[in-house]
Amino acid sequence: MPDFNYDQAFSRNIGWVTRDEQKKLGSSRVAIAGMGGVGGIYLLTLARLGIGKFNISDMDAFDIVNFNRQAGANMSTVNKEKVKVMAEQALLINPGLDLNIFAHGVTNKNIDEFLKDVDVYVDGIDVFAMGARELVYKACEEKNIPIVIAGPLGMGTAVVNFLPGRMTYDQYFGFSKANNDTEKSIRFLLGMAPRMLHRKYLVDPSSVNIHEKKGPSTASACQMCAGAASTEALKILLKRKNINSAPVAYQFDAYSYRFIKTWRPWGFKNPLQRLSLFILKRILKKMNSGAR
Repeated sequence: MPDFNYDQAFSRNIGWVTRDEQKKLGSSRVAIAGMGGVGGIYLLTLARLGIGKFNISDMDAFDIVNFNRQAGANMSTVNKEKVKVMAEQALLINPGLDLNIFAHGVTNKNIDEFLKDVDVYVDGIDVFAMGARELVYKACEEKNIPIVIAGPLGMGTAVVNFLPGRMTYDQYFGFSKANNDTEKSIRFLLGMAPRMLHRKYLVDPSSVNIHEKKGPSTASACQMCAGAASTEALKILLKRKNINSAPVAYQFDAYSYRFIKTWRPWGFKNPLQRLSLFILKRILKKMNSGAR
């Protein structure tokens, strides 16, 4: 086995980043909560960009139902801890990684350690895990840590950033005004993709049940999320210009060949967003009643 050489391993990044910027990436720390559908491929993509330090968390193990989309899921990893499997894969890309593993997920007890010395947080938490999501988002806001979110929707991705000093996650999503986690999940989905480009080609509405916390997903969407989220993280880490943040978001849908950039001034207080929430709730209610 050849000796690992950082400069050689990531030399093909040069041109899109300078050599000094590549060194900056090598000394940067990224936190990723969740090593499943998007989180695992985030880790590998960011590792290939040359990010040198990571804090990663997950409490789950791989199962056969993960095979359609999760980077670490295969017959050899069934019942193995996701966070440890993905850590091993990342270390095969860069054996010199400074990698901190949080095998019990992110909790009130370890949130400070999880975000210690972190330059940017990239969200890989399941859409329905609202308790963990709010815990991490709140801590990032308090510690002035940028948040990058890319949602795998249909066969595309939706992206929104939260930067220190700009609109907060709660102002944008309106979590604090929701009555329960189900409504928070709906608000999260709507905030990620206000125009819902993916909805038009859903062929089996019964596959979506927000109350049972289930919905379809694709590997193509997860892969696109990784490209989008890693690019946003790179721009933030290198302090590039023209970085969008909430209330600006965008959705790219490869299936319908559409790209839409949305702007929701006042965040969730925007009348258009409130109307969209009403419509989305009716759509989901119809889907769920049809499923029964």
